[in-house]
Amino acid sequence: MQILVADDDPTSRLLLRAIVAKLGHECLVAEEGSSAWDVLSSGGIDVLLTDWMMPGLDGPELCRRVRHAQGDSYTYVVLTTGLDHPEHVLEGMSAGADDYLIKPVDSFAVQTRLIAAARVTGLHTRLAQTQAELERVNLELLERSLTDGLTGLGNRRRMDEDVAHTHARALRVGRTYGVALFDIDHFKLYNDRYGHVAGDETLRRVAACIDLVVRAGECAYRYGGEEFLLLMPDCSPAAVLVTAERICRTVLDAGIAHGARPSEPPFVTLSGGVSCWTPGSPLSAREVIEQADEALFQAKAAGRNRIETAPSLGGQLQAAAAVG
Repeated sequence: MQILVADDDPTSRLLLRAIVAKLGHECLVAEEGSSAWDVLSSGGIDVLLTDWMMPGLDGPELCRRVRHAQGDSYTYVVLTTGLDHPEHVLEGMSAGADDYLIKPVDSFAVQTRLIAAARVTGLHTRLAQTQAELERVNLELLERSLTDGLTGLGNRRRMDEDVAHTHARALRVGRTYGVALFDIDHFKLYNDRYGHVAGDETLRRVAACIDLVVRAGECAYRYGGEEFLLLMPDCSPAAVLVTAERICRTVLDAGIAHGARPSEPPFVTLSGGVSCWTPGSPLSAREVIEQADEALFQAKAAGRNRIETAPSLGGQLQAAAAVG
């Protein structure tokens, strides 16, 4: 263990240092409370053996500072004092000391305190490690609960939370956000031809294509089945459309064969619908998604492998073009 001896009396300081070193521990020394606190603040001290009465900071105040600043590690504190009155002992323990020694100290008394200190600091270290592991596992479980197990994208739970947060922020600060909803064209025919295992692999590949296009701050989700949703905070209406079209091109360029589809091209493609919320819009977050869904239906009705815009987004694009 690394032990700090804080004592303004040279004789006591040398004696404690010699005892600690003989017991096989690393020992640092401080001649008064303020310098002891400087050493403690740098971290790495397992045990503090501190005199009660010192210039600068006295022992009880040093104890209070140690306990107030305590993080994951634990410093075992032993007060050394010539005051053997019970009220003084209780005062020191109340300030944060773990144990006490009455001067003059002897090697056996110090050794027993250090055995107890090793046990207590070891226990605190194991508790801190266990707590850190529990926090890691909890974060991992939370991440799994918000992630689609097949594609690795966000699931509906995460989507609902993120959309609600994005909409609330847009209302609060007056920022635009966009939504794009995609569907894999003729996916039932794909599964019928190639099987569900191949279908799952295609879902993963399409999700990877979407994730490749997603920029920082945006998030993609598996909406359900073969449908995906992209949420684009702080995105202009024109950029919403451009991003959706880029995703469609990326999936087509992946060249995933689809020999069962009834029309060209003979590859997996996406149809998509986009909508956008702008400041002052009366639309709720649910209505924004519903508009994207309606636009997606129009894209499929118009022949698939294309992007259609919600009426509100189309008007915004026309207005922007007129201004330009």
